[in-house]
Amino acid sequence: MKAVTLVYLSQNRAFDQYVKQRLNYNNIELSQRQKVVDVLIEEGAALVFIDGAHEHWRQQILAAKNNAATRRIPICFASDKRDRRAEAVKCGADLALSWLELGEQIDQIIKDYARIPDPAMLQKLACECAQPLPELAIAGLREFNRGEFYRQHDLFEAQWVETAGPVRDLYRAILQVGVAYYQIERGNYRGALKMLQRSVQWLQPLPDICQGIDVEALRRNSSALRAELQRLGPERLGDLDRRLLKKLSWNPAQSAET
Repeated sequence: MKAVTLVYLSQNRAFDQYVKQRLNYNNIELSQRQKVVDVLIEEGAALVFIDGAHEHWRQQILAAKNNAATRRIPICFASDKRDRRAEAVKCGADLALSWLELGEQIDQIIKDYARIPDPAMLQKLACECAQPLPELAIAGLREFNRGEFYRQHDLFEAQWVETAGPVRDLYRAILQVGVAYYQIERGNYRGALKMLQRSVQWLQPLPDICQGIDVEALRRNSSALRAELQRLGPERLGDLDRRLLKKLSWNPAQSAET
């Protein structure tokens, strides 16, 4: 399992003493130039710490909590100002503490709040990924690769509804990438970017190969497409190289164990 990622937004490196003591985690300091949503998505953040002295603390909380791709990631806010802690909770912070409280409780906070995949769930996911791709999903994959992105959504959604186990996230992730392609074809920049961002949270826990689908290639391709969309911006969507809308790679003989 990859290291749990903790993201820190602080003024004058206020979180340094906590970061240095937690070497078992992937600790990331958010720079002034970075957007919190982009970092949380790219790094698969499990928990965010925000310093109440930072000038952009309010905007960063709202940005994370108002985006469907990141709103489930817990935010711990630290400030010695009681009114500021109350305001942070109103903005969406999951926890607001004084610095003393944070110092005393940080390990328990990480244990209780960090979004860490359950090992039993991951084991079940690996077992399900070793199974063949179901017929509905095969039909959805074929429509996806034909460029029928609206139709693929219906088929993968039907498969998602029929599936109870964690492998259902495979179908949800694919259909969201396909919907992003559909929105690009319709000229809907915001809709496309939103779908690509939302798909990341479902793609990240999956094995590189799941039910014969090359998930690692899908992660890589969708990330490249998302980066190019953000580089171009909505005004230049028409300049997007449509070759970035990659097909799904599927080998029925492969499984998560091969």
